[in-house]
Amino acid sequence: MTQMLAGIPLSRLTDFATCEAARYAAARPRTKAALDGAEPAWLDGVPMHWMRDWPMPFPLLVAQAKGARLTDLDGHKLDDFCLGDTGSMFGHSTAPVARAIRAQAGNGLTYMLPTETALRAGEALSATFGDFRWQIATTATDANRFALRVARAVTGRPKVLVFNGCYHGTVQDAMVMRQDGQTAPRPGLVGQVSDLTRLAACAEFNDLASVETLLQTGEIAAVLTEPVMTNSCMVLPQPGFHDGLRDLCTRYGALLIIDETHTISSGYGGYTRTYGLNPDIFVVGKCVAGGMPTAVWGLRPDLAERYAAYNATRPAGHSGMGTTLSANPMQFACLLATLTEVMTPAAYAHMEDGAARLAAGLSAAITRHNAPWHVVRVGARVEFICAPGPLLNGIEAAQAHIHPVESAVHTGLLNRGCLIAPFHNMMLVSPATSRAQIDRLIRAFTSVLSELFA
Repeated sequence: MTQMLAGIPLSRLTDFATCEAARYAAARPRTKAALDGAEPAWLDGVPMHWMRDWPMPFPLLVAQAKGARLTDLDGHKLDDFCLGDTGSMFGHSTAPVARAIRAQAGNGLTYMLPTETALRAGEALSATFGDFRWQIATTATDANRFALRVARAVTGRPKVLVFNGCYHGTVQDAMVMRQDGQTAPRPGLVGQVSDLTRLAACAEFNDLASVETLLQTGEIAAVLTEPVMTNSCMVLPQPGFHDGLRDLCTRYGALLIIDETHTISSGYGGYTRTYGLNPDIFVVGKCVAGGMPTAVWGLRPDLAERYAAYNATRPAGHSGMGTTLSANPMQFACLLATLTEVMTPAAYAHMEDGAARLAAGLSAAITRHNAPWHVVRVGARVEFICAPGPLLNGIEAAQAHIHPVESAVHTGLLNRGCLIAPFHNMMLVSPATSRAQIDRLIRAFTSVLSELFA
C-alpha cells in the first residue's frame, strides 16, 4: 500500500524535495562558498539560531531588500511574502521610515530622555489602536513580560492563562502546553529549571469551558492571548469566543491581554479595532516602527490608575521592567513615521485586496488538484495548511503542521522566485506588493502542486 503524507505519495514527496534542494544549492554557489569560508564566529554559524530553521539546504545571504523584493548574494531577485515574519509587513525600507532614520541619526541615537517626537508618537498610538496609556519596549517579548508584571501587581495573583499552541515571543510563562487535560512545560525549552506550572495555566483556544475552569481557581492574574492563533497553523476564533473571553475575565477578576504582534495584519488598528475587542492591556510589536526593533504595551485608563495606586505603595527600587536602550529617539522617529505615513487605512485596503486575490488563487489551485488542504486569511496574512480545515484549537493545529511537506513546498516556491515564511506557510501582502507578484506566487504554488499531485 502506498504511504501517503498530506495526500501525497511519500516517494513522490521525497523525490520532489531532493530535486528542489539540489536545484537551490546549484543556483547559489557564492552563498555556499561564503558560508563555508566564514570563520566559526557565530554559534550555529548564524547570528540567531532560528536563521538555521529555514527549510532550504543552507540559508540565503541577503544583499538587498526594498519594497516587497529581496535580492540574495547570488543575484536572485525574489518576491518577498515573508517580509521578516511580519517585521517588514509594510515593505522593506519604506521611504517615510528611511527619512526618519536619516533625520534622527544626526541628532543622537540614545540619551534616556524623551523628545517631542515621543509625545506625538504616543498620540498617534492612541489614534490608531485606542485609548491606552502607553509604554515602549524593544521587542514584543519584553512588552508581554512587562504587561504580565503589571497584571500580577494589580491583581495580587500569580498565574497567567495562555492557550495551547500559543506564541508570545520568548516569554517564559507562556512556554506551557496542555497535556492530558493538565498544564505541562513545553519539552523543547533550553536550560529550564523552574516549575512553569506555578506561573502559568493552559487552556484550549475556542474552549470557554476550559478557560472558566482555570479562572475559577482564583489564581489567574491575566489571560494572555492572540486574537487568532498563529504559532503553528492558523486557528480562527469561533463566533462568540472573544465576547465570552471578555465576560469571563470580568466575572473572575482577571485582566485580558491582547497580543497583536502577528494579527496586526487584520486591518487598520489591528484585530482589536477591526473586530471591536476590549482588552485591558494591548501589546503590539514587530512592524509597528517599520522594522526598527520596537514594541508597545498599553493599559486602559482605569487599569493605569490601579497600577499608579500600586506604585504609590511600593518602595523605590528595581522594577524588573524596562531596558536602557528602550524608548530611544530612533524608535520614536520610526514609530511616528510608520503610524502616520505608512500604516494607513489606504495601505490596508491595498493589502486586503491583494491578500484576498492570493487566498482565492491558492484555494483554486488546491481544489484543482483535489488536495486535502485549505487556505486561511486574516486581513493581509494568508496561510495554506496541508490538512483539511477549519482548525479549532492548538491540538488540531499541531497535527496539521506537516514539516516534510511544508519544507518541500517552501523550497519549491523559492526556486520559482517566491519567498514565504519558514514557519507555518505564512504569506503577507504589503502595500508594496503588486498584483503581478501575487499572480507569480499563485503560478508557483500551482506548479508545485502539479508535481506533488500529478
